[in-house]
Amino acid sequence: MEYLVALSVLVGLYVILSSSFNLIIGYGGLISIAHPIFFALGAYTVGVLSTTTGVHPVLAVIAGGGVALVGSFMLSIPSLRISGDYLLITSIGFQLGLIEIIKNLGFLGGASGLGGIPNVIENHRTGTFAAVTAIAALVVVLLIRALVRGPYGRAIQAMRDDELAFAALGRHAMTMKIAIFALGSGVAGIAGGIYAYYYQYITPDQFMILQSGMILTMVVVGGMGSVWGPVVGAVLMLLLPEAITFLNLPSSVMGPLQGIIFTLLVILFLFLRPQGLIAAKPR
Repeated sequence: MEYLVALSVLVGLYVILSSSFNLIIGYGGLISIAHPIFFALGAYTVGVLSTTTGVHPVLAVIAGGGVALVGSFMLSIPSLRISGDYLLITSIGFQLGLIEIIKNLGFLGGASGLGGIPNVIENHRTGTFAAVTAIAALVVVLLIRALVRGPYGRAIQAMRDDELAFAALGRHAMTMKIAIFALGSGVAGIAGGIYAYYYQYITPDQFMILQSGMILTMVVVGGMGSVWGPVVGAVLMLLLPEAITFLNLPSSVMGPLQGIIFTLLVILFLFLRPQGLIAAKPR
């Protein structure tokens, strides 16, 4: 039972992460892979608040989202004047740099990680925490769905498809980019807060570039620019490795095999079905 609960919580968290990342890269067309660092900011904010102040868990998670949102300005304001490969490189540098800062801050636990995060739900390894995570994931998906299907969502996609024409209509593309980036990053911070409360221990290594690749794979395979694509991608990319574990292969084979499968999936989808499992609806 505990195994199923842990898997359900993980699926819910990655649905939140992939959906919020899809808002940035799929709808906004902003090629950044620094999403895990905002996940980390939310987790560390909750870790510090819960271990030092005893603030209410809901407020701590909201604060984690707020810190991630504000932290996104550190990357978006100086970087979104550029695009494409330059933005990608900048986001990688930002992520790696901030991870190194976290590793050298004692009150964040340094490289060894931050532990002692309190248990906020009695017997939290039961289905209660899984239900809370599932509800949070559903709320995030429905809010993003409402956003992208409304007038503002159409403006986001118009900016992504033709920024010059968008600017010619008198709209400010830079402001919209910053807003999209902040919203997606803030949602990632909320996921980080839930993650910290469930696992009660966080380390910088949990938020490295491999995490970026995993979230990107979920969005690409599920369907970039579609509401439900990242949901399907997150479920598939998390359940597939778990299915492989039942083969009882040695760990020296299991790790490389999972990496090969993920890489092959991305390559196959990029060449054979670039729109992903669930294609974005034309506007």
